[in-house]
Amino acid sequence: MSRSFNQQLDQHGAWRSNFAHRLQWLSRWLTENELLDQAVAERLRGLESQIRTSKVMVAFVAEFSRGKSELINAIFFAGYGRRIMPASAGRTTMCPTELGYDATLAPKLRLLPIETRLEPHSLAYWRDQPARWTEIAIDVGDAERLAQAMAKVAEVRWVSQDEARALGFWNEETPDDNPVQDAEGRVEIPRWRHAVLNMPHPLLEQGLVILDTPGLNAIGAEPELTVSLIPQAHAVVFILGAETGVTRSDLSIWREHLVTENEGSDTRFVVLNKIDTLWDTLSTHAQIEQQIEQQRQVAAKHLDVPLAQVLPVSAQKGLQAKVHRDARLLEASRLPALEALLGQGVLGKRETMLRLAVDAGMAALRTEAERILKVRQRDLAEQALELQGLRGKNVSVIRHMRARIDQEQNEFEGSNARILALRSVQGKLLREVYAVLGRTALKADMVRLSAALKRPGVKFNVRKVYGETFDSLRNNLREVQATTAEIQSMLHATFRQLNAEQGFTLQAPAEPDLSGFEQELSQIERSHIHYLGVGNMLKLAQADFCDKLVRALASRLRLVNEAAMTEVERWSKGASAQIDAQLKERRRNFSKRIEAIERIQNAAGSLDERLLELATQESALAGLQQRLSEFTALIAQQGKPSATAASADELRAAA
Repeated sequence: MSRSFNQQLDQHGAWRSNFAHRLQWLSRWLTENELLDQAVAERLRGLESQIRTSKVMVAFVAEFSRGKSELINAIFFAGYGRRIMPASAGRTTMCPTELGYDATLAPKLRLLPIETRLEPHSLAYWRDQPARWTEIAIDVGDAERLAQAMAKVAEVRWVSQDEARALGFWNEETPDDNPVQDAEGRVEIPRWRHAVLNMPHPLLEQGLVILDTPGLNAIGAEPELTVSLIPQAHAVVFILGAETGVTRSDLSIWREHLVTENEGSDTRFVVLNKIDTLWDTLSTHAQIEQQIEQQRQVAAKHLDVPLAQVLPVSAQKGLQAKVHRDARLLEASRLPALEALLGQGVLGKRETMLRLAVDAGMAALRTEAERILKVRQRDLAEQALELQGLRGKNVSVIRHMRARIDQEQNEFEGSNARILALRSVQGKLLREVYAVLGRTALKADMVRLSAALKRPGVKFNVRKVYGETFDSLRNNLREVQATTAEIQSMLHATFRQLNAEQGFTLQAPAEPDLSGFEQELSQIERSHIHYLGVGNMLKLAQADFCDKLVRALASRLRLVNEAAMTEVERWSKGASAQIDAQLKERRRNFSKRIEAIERIQNAAGSLDERLLELATQESALAGLQQRLSEFTALIAQQGKPSATAASADELRAAA
């Protein structure tokens, strides 16, 4: 029997938690054995953070009255024995709502007033302005009070036509999309612009984020949903009414907001909800099944998706079946099939990405730690060779050797000028990288784009304008790639000199590959340009709408640039950490050599005893190297979510 999405997410969450604990254990083991230099520590922290904070976002998108909130209730909150998300006939949720969990915050519902649309800031900006949000404490153990709190998400206001126009809910150019006016000419709009629920639900605690979006009119008025939140979702569930099929407004949402040119649709799922409306007592079971199948085929054809990704469901009956533990009704609702497909599509893809990160991270970590061990092994071999040369030598020869070690140490410390010069040039080039990818440069690009979009008239050349902007952004990344290549060349040359002069074993880390960030920019460009089709030309004639669009774009582009800078910075730190580690080991080697000579001079220990100590240390290093290889291989193997988790106790036993 297929596992539900909840069960698969449970397993995914348990794997992430266990793996993070194993990484913590490995960090302690490396620290105890003095193998945790800056590069290794940075690698561990990055990998642990990625595993611990990895989120799985599922966006639910539909026009009004398609049963979207009911589907969320059925899949995620049936355990409460009642509806948590407001779900009733008509326009229930006009406010986009995020459901997730952050353990550093108290359980609460945060509501951003709709009036913030009048101010020139993006949603990303408002997230860091807690004073502007209305906060409502929630009690996750009280289903009734939780549902009452969530009902606030559906609150509305009645405003004048002018106010509705200013807030983006009224446009004379598209009268069919305008909301209905009451007898006084007022317009119904949502009270809240955005809602964020922080709730310690078992699934949300494991990294699930649910994005509940409103209908077409509200989506179009909030560009950040279209160009940022929805595209970043790991899966999108698009809900249709089984009795209506694909309507014109459904098709508008799909084409304008959910389909991106030249990209796969393997994480776009279409749900034909309310199949129970087709359960006609005057029709046979076969006739009902035939009707559902016809609706599936028509939807798949109109939306151009594989038939396997169009699933018929009754969310209402599925919720009812779960609450009353009615297995037959649950099967008839077909909800389990959707849950299983969600788990396979969303979590399967996410786990593959994490597994690749684990494999790469463990291989790099092992390489860094083994380099430290090899330096120590070489130094021990040199010490042993040096001490063996003292056999049968008199006191004056031993004293002369001590003087020679002192001289070598002084020369070594005096040779740091080259290292300081390397770091100075490296720092200068990195500052150039930050200047190219920093906020100031991005702001300049966005100002130029905004100015082009605000030119009077309909923007038929909008694709060209966007193309030029994204070409500039991609060129920035290529410029940074050229700078990193220059730094890499300098590292190779300096490392070769240091290896020859100081006997180091420095090896320049692999240059960061920024092509993935270029691809991400291209994906953002495609989603944006697709969104800026003929249907949105009239909106683009409005300066306020263009401002919102550019702010939403800037928020997402900033994340790409910051991620690229983090990658470059991690690479740079890796090179510096190698130098620091080998400088530390060389100084340790000088101390050990001087200590050995002094012991022999003072008869505190015989030559044979010291050589035996070195042999013991060399054997211990060989054992450390073997255990390092075993541990990292074991953790990499356990990094595969399908594997049986090895506990920290098992690792301690192996150690």
